Amino acid sequence: MKSLKFVKHLGTRIILTAVFVLPLILGMVGPAAAGGQDVSRNVVYTMTNAASGNEVVVFQLSRKGDISQATFSTGGLGSGAGLGSQGSVILSENNRWLFVVNAGSNQISAFAVQRNGLKLVDVVDSGGEMPISLTTKHGLLYVLNAGGSGNITGFRIRKNGSLAPLEDSTQPLSNGGTGASPGPAQISFSPNGKILVVTEKATNLIVTYELDHGIAGPPVANPSAGETPFGFAFDRRGHLIVSEAFGGAPGASTMSSYRIDDDEFSVISPAVGTTQTAACWVVISRNGKYAYDTNTGSGSISSFRIGSDGSLTLLDPQAGLTGEGSSPIDMAITGNGEFLLALGAGSSQISAFELRSNGRLVLLGRVSVPAGSVGLAAH
Repeated sequence: MKSLKFVKHLGTRIILTAVFVLPLILGMVGPAAAGGQDVSRNVVYTMTNAASGNEVVVFQLSRKGDISQATFSTGGLGSGAGLGSQGSVILSENNRWLFVVNAGSNQISAFAVQRNGLKLVDVVDSGGEMPISLTTKHGLLYVLNAGGSGNITGFRIRKNGSLAPLEDSTQPLSNGGTGASPGPAQISFSPNGKILVVTEKATNLIVTYELDHGIAGPPVANPSAGETPFGFAFDRRGHLIVSEAFGGAPGASTMSSYRIDDDEFSVISPAVGTTQTAACWVVISRNGKYAYDTNTGSGSISSFRIGSDGSLTLLDPQAGLTGEGSSPIDMAITGNGEFLLALGAGSSQISAFELRSNGRLVLLGRVSVPAGSVGLAAH
């Protein structure tokens, strides 16, 4: 059996051996697909987004360094095309539950993360058309629906992982629920769980919703410092870090940071250039010092230093390279903070990088995923 192996080097670093092809356990659905192995640790999740039947693809890293692959049906349909979003596959805060959008059937799937695989526990209507992004905090889940006029809607996560709709939680985007969708990209809770944030690519707006006992209030539109705001993440001090694709203009992508709370939305670092093309996903290192964005048009990952005040400084425009034509979209950082993973829409591969304490990325290797895969989560 062929395998992808990680080995200890001098007890301090983890490096990749020259062998890196995957054992395939495809075509199997349900807990048995994991072959009885423990998929509750060292696991990466993506989804096929297939219009004929969406599936979660699970990669498990064993204690010996072997990676195995299994698939699990979501019970819904994918869109069969890119979602242009961040957060289509997410884990709950305690890693007990995995949530996935089914953009083709307007549904959300909920899985229990078990020692012997994933167990599908619920498939619910998303409360709108074409769900593309999810966020969870304090036992709540909100979904961003991009189809039609677009909206957001909330759910309570029951004890068994199933989802119960939150009454009166549905709110429109900046268009007030009329006309064409403003091209939303991501939804996320603020770190304290009091505010929801949505980026809108077509309107160059960042929309916020104040929460009252988990129920979202009306949308408040805030101008983005750069054009085509896309993915975002919050740093350890609660500053909002947003990528800006500038409509895919060559070398024009930027990153901005903001101060956000109940009464304030202000720019800290406006539109700091990456010198790369089509910035998309954003992740932040576990130590909170560095932000990274994927540049879909450049096949690269840019790194930024985050100041204590939330200010951004470009560290390396090409801190990581995912390959020519790879079109990196989604990213995830493993729970221990040691590895950064990037999914290439063009290459149908996940690139794995070691994340050094000084912000440097060191390419370890790549592993293939089904063509059309989107979304990435890891723990």
